[in-house]
Amino acid sequence: MTQNEAAAEFHAFFERHHAELSRLAYLLTGDADAADDLAADAMVALWHRWDRARRADSAAAYARGIVANLARSRIRSTVRERRRVLLFWSHRPERTDGPDLAAVMDVRAALDTLPFRKRACVVLRYAFDLSEKDTAAALGISVGTVKSQTSKGTAELQRLLGTRAAGELVGGGSR
Repeated sequence: MTQNEAAAEFHAFFERHHAELSRLAYLLTGDADAADDLAADAMVALWHRWDRARRADSAAAYARGIVANLARSRIRSTVRERRRVLLFWSHRPERTDGPDLAAVMDVRAALDTLPFRKRACVVLRYAFDLSEKDTAAALGISVGTVKSQTSKGTAELQRLLGTRAAGELVGGGSR
């Protein structure tokens, strides 16, 4: 394949999948600005590995894996930064309020409470309607881990949102 053919193939892939990858990044991070950056960074990384990605079973799954890894790194970096800020301002008394019940009812807030892997499994399985196998491939984990993390994540969402609201979120039940 010539360089021009590869570039045209990648461009077509970009046009088909960029918005989806941006949406995935948003659902994983909760930050719209970061989502666009992560999707763009994922596309750059994908272009550098395009020969490998296009030979994979699914270039889209390969790209989702890149987005998931970049989102995980972004979240870890944000957590470290927040810890440094908290240490800097630790002389101030910490304020702890009870849970904001209105925010708990918001799906975004409920998703934010899940650890990254549970959130990623739930989002990929239900928001992106991926199979357990495709979710496992995107995250680089086993199908059994996907099943376990999705089940635990769904149970946590049910606890936070109530059974009815969580059922609506995941399409009426487990897959």
